[in-house]
Amino acid sequence: MQKPQTCSIARALDVLGERWTFVILREALSGTSRFADFRAALGVAPDVLSDRLATLVAAGVLEKRPYQEPGSRARHSYHPTEAGNELRVVLGALQQWGDAHCPWEGGPTVVRRSVEGDRPLHVAFVDDTGAEVPLDAVAFVRTAAYPT
Repeated sequence: MQKPQTCSIARALDVLGERWTFVILREALSGTSRFADFRAALGVAPDVLSDRLATLVAAGVLEKRPYQEPGSRARHSYHPTEAGNELRVVLGALQQWGDAHCPWEGGPTVVRRSVEGDRPLHVAFVDDTGAEVPLDAVAFVRTAAYPT
């Protein structure tokens, strides 16, 4: 039997670590909810999409909702849960890093903007007073729960 992961990063990667996961989440957070629409937007193989959606539903990142078009069989749509919506920060950080270190020759294809005021956004560490903390001042400190 495999020892349980004590590291929250490792546990998160058990859910989110597959190649297609974040682009599926990007689409879901942009309003895509139907299987066929995910396939059309991403060009992902149906078995891969089914597997990724099932993993995200099982982990509580997406929820399935039944729907039925007139004259068609019942199907499910997929919608972000609160946990899924919280991944906007992770997606934003990945995008920000990609823009800086793997730029597209034509410039960014998507930008992060505030819904209120249409202000540009960046992802950062913020302390408990609301102050932004520079990256070189951030430490990952092991707690007493860290296995020795």
